[in-house]
Amino acid sequence: GDKTNGQVVAGGKGEGNGLHQLNTPTDVLIDKETDSLIICDYGNRRVVRWSRRSGTTQGEILIDNIDCCGLAMDEQRNLYVSDDRKHEVRRYQLGEKNGTLVAGGNGEGDELNQLN
Repeated sequence: GDKTNGQVVAGGKGEGNGLHQLNTPTDVLIDKETDSLIICDYGNRRVVRWSRRSGTTQGEILIDNIDCCGLAMDEQRNLYVSDDRKHEVRRYQLGEKNGTLVAGGNGEGDELNQLN
């Protein structure tokens, strides 16, 4: 195989908003428990999960209507997602759609209760 180009594991079907496509992915993490990738699909304003098992052809939407630019997961498998437009970070239990505000949420700025 070609060791310089890597292997497409999510998307690869051109830019778009189909479940088989990504649009400006900005971050990715591995969920070892489900052997999947969790991806900030910024251009589609969503967070998606793609199985790493061979034969996977599309993702599953975990969170939508979010300007996601960064992701993290803690030991309890809570997902932390930064929202670029709302200037906030929310914590989500997997399957949860609204999440809990954990940082920011008071508009853009340099005060201690704001993010920029």
